[in-house]
Amino acid sequence: MQAVIIGNGIAGTLAAKTLREMDPDAGVEIFAAEPHLYYPRPNLIEFIAGSLPFDRLFAFPEKWYGQHRIEVHAGIPVEKIVPDSRQVIAAGGRRVPYDALLLANGAGATIPPLLGVDKAGVFTLRTLGDALAILDRLRSRSKAAVIGGGLLGLEIARALQARGAEVEVVEVFDYLLPRQLDPAGGALLRAEIEKLGVRVRTGTATDEILGDAEVRGLRFKDGATMETDLVVLAMGVRPNLDLAREAGLRTDRGVVVDEFLETSRPGIFAAGDGVQRGDVVLGIVPASFDQARIVAANILGRKKIYEGTVPSNTLKVAGVNLTSIGTVNPQGPGFEEIRLERPEEGIYKKIVLRNDVLVGAIWMGTKTGVNAITRGVTQRISVDKWKKDLLEETFDFSLL
Repeated sequence: MQAVIIGNGIAGTLAAKTLREMDPDAGVEIFAAEPHLYYPRPNLIEFIAGSLPFDRLFAFPEKWYGQHRIEVHAGIPVEKIVPDSRQVIAAGGRRVPYDALLLANGAGATIPPLLGVDKAGVFTLRTLGDALAILDRLRSRSKAAVIGGGLLGLEIARALQARGAEVEVVEVFDYLLPRQLDPAGGALLRAEIEKLGVRVRTGTATDEILGDAEVRGLRFKDGATMETDLVVLAMGVRPNLDLAREAGLRTDRGVVVDEFLETSRPGIFAAGDGVQRGDVVLGIVPASFDQARIVAANILGRKKIYEGTVPSNTLKVAGVNLTSIGTVNPQGPGFEEIRLERPEEGIYKKIVLRNDVLVGAIWMGTKTGVNAITRGVTQRISVDKWKKDLLEETFDFSLL
């Protein structure tokens, strides 16, 4: 069995690791556009903030790959897939045969059609190269704007501020973290972030990046302007689909896969940020973990079904503990929402029920009970007996 993996991010690297654990004799070869070995993407934030040195960015030392007989071609991307002959063509023209191929080439940053987006000083953050370029700019600049108030945008803002920059976040929605929070939670998070000295604009659409060759400011749709000499775009990602499309694989918003994570061509699988199962493209770390392990089994013919991943984020956003899981902004009838708000303590909790069954939750400003709530949403536990008390810090979470 010769397995070829395109992409050395979390999905590709974890799939390679799992393949080796399951089959000590399989050939495992990774091709990657990035010149660096695998690093968890969240490490880039801590690297920019100055709290993680360069040599601790990477998940595994270089010798680990040799010890596990995983051959990595960093900086050598696959340029073409030839499904009929089960080959890939790598940069430089090398043809590599495969028995099974895994597309794990992820997603790229969304670049909005803004005037001035190509000016010097405008960045995205997807790679270590991006992080190094941002740090280089920070050596001679001090005013930064982050366009996008999602998880990545807020973490970038925190990291830039830790490096001494004056930072402002610009979000087009009326509140922060619109995918993970509701308006009440977003308002509380904004207050906590502004306490740290990061300015926030919500309900504000950017119209143009100002300056000549270099960025000097932003103009908004309402005509207002602000000065800045560094802009980071944090406006979501788009799956990298060119390889799949050119190979004739079925694509939509992502690479379309079946329940075994196999694409429309036999022997070609997909995992990670670029995968579409049904009409869903998750693009989240927990899904990449799940898919990588399952796809490794299926590459080896052990038939394991991917049953989906419940959207879940447990992290610190600008120093605030936050868990968001499942359906947090329900649409349509049949849902019940129960909240607890203690803004003076920075605490906001919410559960979403359907027929008294937990289907979603927001847990902000505290870790108490978060594991039990996460399990309750994942396992769709009925909480009819406790729903009035569930949000209290004194609740006995062992009952769940």
